[in-house]
Amino acid sequence: MSEERMEEKRINEESFDPSQVRKLSFVEIMKKIGPGIILSGIVIGPGAITTAANLGASYGYSLMWMYILVAFMGSVYVMTTYRLSMLTGMPTLHAIRKYYGKGAAAFTGVALFLTCLFFTMGNISGSGTGLQLLFGINWKLGSVIMLAVLFALYFAKNVYSKIEKGVTICIFAMIIAFYVTLVGVGGPEWGPFAKGVVTIGNFPEGSVVAALGFLSTHAAITTGIYGTYLGKEKKLTRADLFNGAMKADAIAHVVCVILISAAIMLVGAIVLHPQGISISQPAQLADLLSPVFGRAAYVIMGIALLGAAFSSLLGNTQRGLVLLNAGFDKPTQLDSRFIKYGSVIVLVACTAICFIYNGSPVQLILIANYATCIATPVAGAFVTLMLWRKDTTGGLKAPTALRVCMTICYVVCLILTGFSLYDLILG
Repeated sequence: MSEERMEEKRINEESFDPSQVRKLSFVEIMKKIGPGIILSGIVIGPGAITTAANLGASYGYSLMWMYILVAFMGSVYVMTTYRLSMLTGMPTLHAIRKYYGKGAAAFTGVALFLTCLFFTMGNISGSGTGLQLLFGINWKLGSVIMLAVLFALYFAKNVYSKIEKGVTICIFAMIIAFYVTLVGVGGPEWGPFAKGVVTIGNFPEGSVVAALGFLSTHAAITTGIYGTYLGKEKKLTRADLFNGAMKADAIAHVVCVILISAAIMLVGAIVLHPQGISISQPAQLADLLSPVFGRAAYVIMGIALLGAAFSSLLGNTQRGLVLLNAGFDKPTQLDSRFIKYGSVIVLVACTAICFIYNGSPVQLILIANYATCIATPVAGAFVTLMLWRKDTTGGLKAPTALRVCMTICYVVCLILTGFSLYDLILG
């Protein structure tokens, strides 16, 4: 849709009255939920698994309070980007282009693309690590095998949905495995757990950079921005902001992410932290499940990593190209030739970088996820500025609470990024 047509649509909707919108029933809301679940599948990749497990293993319960930030920031990002998209009639990067110019949109698109690029590197390493745990093969060979399957899917017909269902089963198996382990090891120590939840702002020595990598994986502005393009394909309307659909979608996304990730961090805190073990090798990820599953832990963790990596690869690589194209006002349809062939080029380039790196694939996953924070200072600035504009409210009452919350989220991310850079450069 051209900018002129989007503007015309926005003007025609100025008379919209949210008080006249009918609240949807539970069943109707369940049918509307979609982008949030897809976004959860992208977020819960090897990076989310590895960073959560590593925080638990390295710092015990001390950083459990981070999930309060994840819940708050994740929901604020999604609700803010959804609201701006619905009321301006444009996905986020198209709105940035309209209000701040071509240069701003292009710069933001490149920053978001680079974030997704690093995330893809972590996913490639994760897929290889999954096959390494399953079959004992070199993780680089495993990555090549999974990329070959992925390339076939990009250009095959009627295969994607079948594989996606299989991957979904793998992810649910991972959830079950971690919760079974959590119960099997007796659950958390409730005193230290409660202290870890309520001591907000407590950073054990050396944990700031790791915390930023965790937060940038679990609650990223990139997720909300991509959600506006998924919402466009699902044909969501401004009525969905007020009938309960958008709020339910944001909550579903945050709840799914926290349910999976918190179980992983807790298992790391219970199983590995007392032994003074931090995760640096694939076998140590399997050790998380060993107390309950024994040798089968390698198979279960291999499947979990493989499923998470493959699911995230399918969505994240395309996400990067969609956001890059959007920044330059190019086609963003997932079935466009540029997105398909561009995804292949990105995957090949990322694989080459991964192979040049000679360290552990687990370390590469962690490094890649620390690097994903680069988009927030850029994209977050424009999203926050747009939310405070008077001409992006669609003629409705300004969302004061959301404006304040979004500003707080952005400032928190800037502070964390600043501390992390200081720690990396001078620490």
